[in-house]
Amino acid sequence: MKELYDKVALKCSRLTTRAYSTSFSLGILCLNKDLRDPIYSIYGFVRFADEIVDTFHDYNKEDLLIRFKEETYKALEDGISLNPILHSFQATVKKYNIDRSSIDLFLRSMEMDLSLKEYDFRGLKEYILGSAEVVGLMCLRVFVKGNDEAYETLKPYAMSLGSAFQKINFLRDLQADYLHMGRTYFPDLDLSQFTEEKKREIEESIQVDFDEGLKGIKMLPRSSRFGVYVAYMYYVALFNKIRNTPCHRVLESRIRIRNRHKATLLAYSYVRHQLNLI
Repeated sequence: MKELYDKVALKCSRLTTRAYSTSFSLGILCLNKDLRDPIYSIYGFVRFADEIVDTFHDYNKEDLLIRFKEETYKALEDGISLNPILHSFQATVKKYNIDRSSIDLFLRSMEMDLSLKEYDFRGLKEYILGSAEVVGLMCLRVFVKGNDEAYETLKPYAMSLGSAFQKINFLRDLQADYLHMGRTYFPDLDLSQFTEEKKREIEESIQVDFDEGLKGIKMLPRSSRFGVYVAYMYYVALFNKIRNTPCHRVLESRIRIRNRHKATLLAYSYVRHQLNLI
């Protein structure tokens, strides 16, 4: 029965999310049960594409990404795929009417990672739009369950939150991106002369995005608000830790949040959610 294959495909997306990200897995578990599998499906799709460009160094990444892109569009056209990650993703796209343009922009950003090593301001804006902001919009389609009016209202806030998350990832991964892949996402950033002033400049732009993103979280349906707020609180904690770390230390090691701290953040977020203090 195809229903059994659908379940197997969803389990693969679920397993992928849990294997690659404890923080996002935690946030997803805080969503209403009916929202979890669609978000797992989106994460699995995004994760596999990102793995191609970031980790498959011994293989032809360009060829792999072309094949993945072709298989994605074929899955969307046929309504089925023998790649279980793509199968569960296409089902979510269809059910929640996820914009094809969001998928196009995401895959375009993955292509940029294959060739671009340094980004100007225009390039950075384009990359963040495709790699993070539209992913937030895909998830927003699920959260509002097809309500176009709610989607359009919340759209700019979801994009700001995605932008904040991505910029924090860039800061956290400065060393790895530069040493292992030769990438520098922030314009005019010479890592040999990374200063506290430049670091504060980046942090200020992140704070602006965070402030806008929080406004949107407060307007989300209750079914998704808690889960998104948990992810937000995790990134706020990571951001604060980076802000309190000298610039030379940021370049020396990857900043992390310990699991014990994540558990504390979860409890704190739950109390605020239950008391309507978000």
